[in-house]
Amino acid sequence: MSATMRAAVWTAADEVAQVEIPVPEVPAGWALVKVAYNGICGTDLSILHGKHPRAKAPLVMGHEMSGWVARAGATGPSEGTLVTVEPLISCGTCQACRAGSSHVCRRLGLYGIDTAGGMAEYVALPPAVLHAVPDGVDPRTAALAEPLAVAVHAVARSGMERGDMVAVFGAGPIGILTALVARHEGAREVVVTEPSPWRRDVAASLGFTVVPDGRTMTETLDPLTDGEGADTTFDSAGHPSVARQLAATTRVHGRIVVVGVYKEPTALDLQAVCFKEQSLVGVRVYTSLDVTRAIGLIAEDALDLAAFPTKAFDLADTGAAFAAATRGDDCLKVLVTPLHGKADA
Repeated sequence: MSATMRAAVWTAADEVAQVEIPVPEVPAGWALVKVAYNGICGTDLSILHGKHPRAKAPLVMGHEMSGWVARAGATGPSEGTLVTVEPLISCGTCQACRAGSSHVCRRLGLYGIDTAGGMAEYVALPPAVLHAVPDGVDPRTAALAEPLAVAVHAVARSGMERGDMVAVFGAGPIGILTALVARHEGAREVVVTEPSPWRRDVAASLGFTVVPDGRTMTETLDPLTDGEGADTTFDSAGHPSVARQLAATTRVHGRIVVVGVYKEPTALDLQAVCFKEQSLVGVRVYTSLDVTRAIGLIAEDALDLAAFPTKAFDLADTGAAFAAATRGDDCLKVLVTPLHGKADA
C-alpha cells in the first residue's frame, strides 16, 4: 500500500479540492477501510460554506460511507468484507450514553464532521462503527444505508400503525426514504409535498400521491381523510413554512415527527397540538439497530432502491459533486468515489 492517498479536503469556506495526503495511521485495535462510495448530504453543504458550528478546516468530509475492510481491527468484520459505517462518536459517560441512547449523546460527534471522514481512498475507524454488508449488495447502494437509517429511525419513533394515512413534507433524500419505509411498514397511502417540480416527479414515479403545484397538503388530504388529516406526519423539510402547517395537517390524536433539522427556533401551532392532543416527536440520527435494519432492507431489496436516483462523481471532481448536490435537480443523492471508472459519465 502506498504511504499516501487521494482525498477531498475542505480547507476554507467554499474551498474543497483533491489533494495527496498520508494514509491515516490506524490506532491499536482499529480497522482501515478502503472507501467505495461516500454520499453528500445537507450537513456537508453546510460545512463547505463554513456554516457548521463544529467542523474545522482542514477536514476530510464525508459520513455516508461504504467500503471494504483493508486491514481488520481487533474485533469486527474481517479483511475484505464490504461494510457500511455508523459514523457516530459518543462520549460514553453522559446520561444518554449511560441509558443506552448514545445516538443522542450530549457531546455527539461524527466522523467526517468532527474528525476525518470518507471522502478519501482510506479511512481509519473503530470496529464498533463498522457494519458488515451481505454478499451481493452493490457498494453504491450500500452507501445509502446511513441516510436510510435516519428514515428507519424516524418511522420507528413515530408510532405509525399499519393502515395509517401518512403525510411527508419534503421529497429530498430523507423525505423519499422516509416515505419508502413508511409504505413498507404498512401505510395505506403516503402523500408527499415538495416545491421542486423534478422531485415531485420522482415522488410520483415511486408511486406516492403528490400534492399538486399551488395546492397545500391540507387541501390534498381533506378528500382522502374526510377532512380529518393525516394519522402520521413527517417533517423532512425543516423549514419554518412547513412547521406552521404541521398541526393543521394532522388529525386529532395524530403524530407529528420532526425529521429535518431546524437551524433556529421556529414557530409551531402549539394551541392546535393541545386542542387535538397530538404527539410531537423529535428525531436525531439513528441507533445501531436502525443501521442494521437499513442494511437488511437494502439486502432484501425491500424498497427498490434501484429506482432511487443517484449520481457518482470521481474524487477529483468533488467540486462538481458539491455543485450537483446544491442544485438537487437531477439526482436525490450525489456520491463521491475514489474508485477510478466508477463515476457516472
